[in-house]
Amino acid sequence: MKGTLIALDRLPDGRAIAARLVDGRLDDLLVDPPEALGPAQPGAIFRGRVGRTLKGQGGVVVDLGGGSTGFLRDAKGLAPGADLLVQVTTAAEAGKAAPVTRRLLFKSRYAILTPGRPGANMSRQIKTQEERARLAALLPSGGEDGLILRSAAAGVAEDLIRADIDAMRALMETTAAPGTGLRLRAPDAHEMAWRDWTDPAPDLVDRLGAFEEVGLWTEVDALRADRIALGVAAWMSVEATRALVAVDINTGTDTSASAGLKADIAALRALPSALRVRGLGGQIVIDPAPFPKKERPVLEQVLRAAFRACPVETSFAGWTPLGHIELQRKRERRPISEVLWP
Repeated sequence: MKGTLIALDRLPDGRAIAARLVDGRLDDLLVDPPEALGPAQPGAIFRGRVGRTLKGQGGVVVDLGGGSTGFLRDAKGLAPGADLLVQVTTAAEAGKAAPVTRRLLFKSRYAILTPGRPGANMSRQIKTQEERARLAALLPSGGEDGLILRSAAAGVAEDLIRADIDAMRALMETTAAPGTGLRLRAPDAHEMAWRDWTDPAPDLVDRLGAFEEVGLWTEVDALRADRIALGVAAWMSVEATRALVAVDINTGTDTSASAGLKADIAALRALPSALRVRGLGGQIVIDPAPFPKKERPVLEQVLRAAFRACPVETSFAGWTPLGHIELQRKRERRPISEVLWP
């Protein structure tokens, strides 16, 4: 099957689940976390209260209400007991406070609002001068808040973009109104799919039983395995430990002179999707198949190109003395093992 297909469904307990297939391959997967993990999920906004200082970690504990706590690193000038709006930035590990920030983002399909940080900009992926000039008319010329037009705004009618921005402004005002605890819940899987999967004119299956209809449960169940095929012979394993995610690349039965380099290139191209669908982030350590050291620049180029199109922020940290590749990846999601097979 060629093209992009998006399937929206619900788990037996009512939680939302969404999948995107590209050319018949599972490319992304979003699943709502169980209620037992609490409301402090990435994107949620709380009005919290500053608690004790953690001097050794350079931040403070923030009481988010309802038994939830956050960790705020940028706490300069904050006194204990102060009220403030914070947003959860990444998924917290079990038993740890959720990382939070005071730099709020209101993100929608066409735009991002940045309250308290003025400025106007648009995505560099909007290339043509004519389109940039058309969209520039929607950008504010002043004010206390900032606005960024996303790449999905390209080619979209101005009234739809304005309606999207107005809805976010209303949400921002509601969130800032008096009140403590949870002020804005994290987006569910269906909302994130609408917001971030902006492929032009994808096929959409949005109903109960969509995953079974499309045959997706087999693809999802296959994520339990660590091993991922990279063609006829080569394969890689992606294994999450408490400290890091280990990626091991193997040539399999291919014994040709260029087998290692070919397997490494195939693995690095497949890795962004493999990490997305498994919800993995943090420190990534890659053990490549044997290849000539002079080809390192080639692998770095392939790696950067592969992750450039990935929506989850990932940075190349470098090579270790043992020849491993190190990456640092934002924990935007919870591991699939926590949300589907706890």
